Amino acid sequence: MMSLSEMLFLVIVFYLLYRFVFNFLLPIVRTTRQVREQFRNMQGGTNMRDGASGQQSHRGARTQTPPQQPRPSERHSSPHGRPEDYIEFEEVKSPSKNR
Repeated sequence: MMSLSEMLFLVIVFYLLYRFVFNFLLPIVRTTRQVREQFRNMQGGTNMRDGASGQQSHRGARTQTPPQQPRPSERHSSPHGRPEDYIEFEEVKSPSKNR
């Protein structure tokens, strides 16, 4: 028969093994499987578009979308709410007066 200390040791070892498997290995296996599946889906989608029409659509999409510029109301915000009145400035510190 096992002694109490040996049983306690085995219980702790099994508990740590359980925690390792379910809190470390299982999430890694699930994440790896999910990333592989997404990578296969991404490769499958690009292989279908490898024809000449697919390449032209990629080029056309890049040249047709102009860069988005912020709206005039989003460029600057002033405390008074009118962006055209906003003037950028650098704060200039005046020399301190000795009292």
